[in-house]
Amino acid sequence: MSRKLVILDNDGVLVDSERISHRIMAAYLTELGYPTTFEEAVRRFLGTAARNVHQVIADLHGGRLPDDFVALWQERVFAAFREDLTAVPGAPDLLADLRRRGTPYCLASSSDHAWIDLTLDRTGLRAHLPPEAVFSAQDVGGVGKPAPDLFLHAAASFRVHPADCLVVEDSPNGVLAARAAGMDVLGYTALTPADRLRDAGATHLITSLSEVTDHL
Repeated sequence: MSRKLVILDNDGVLVDSERISHRIMAAYLTELGYPTTFEEAVRRFLGTAARNVHQVIADLHGGRLPDDFVALWQERVFAAFREDLTAVPGAPDLLADLRRRGTPYCLASSSDHAWIDLTLDRTGLRAHLPPEAVFSAQDVGGVGKPAPDLFLHAAASFRVHPADCLVVEDSPNGVLAARAAGMDVLGYTALTPADRLRDAGATHLITSLSEVTDHL
């Protein structure tokens, strides 16, 4: 079928931010007395709002994080982004190719706009993604994935039926959100094992962004 809109997650799909943010998450939690490896941070927090870390630590350890944990973690992450953040290999080429094909595309992320703006500016992807093609959970009352609200909002903004959209996601929560919205979704196996994306309902699995256009 012909896709009328491609919706791309940001972190881990367009910008290589997940390795940085989860490395810092693991180090900060360990510093506070909750030993966490990078792999554990990825498994527990990839594709979910950072504010959920409070509940996860309470459930796992019966502990309480400082009220300003997320704000201080984000400060550390932003500092690292300014030094080390890059685009995911193939992301600029994919966006340029979609534009050449005349295929509408947009970004839809559970992160807030400040986070998205920094990542796009730092990686040089801003030229491919004007403000009207960038959607945050902030735009739907802070309701992030796995709820479908963000993807439905993006489709409505482009006046496209959900069934005509193709989503690219790297987390189970993102896949669940896309499927709940009635959209096909490519599960990008960057940091998440293929079976977790498949179990969440990914329509197809890809190992490189160069494969996205094969599914248009």
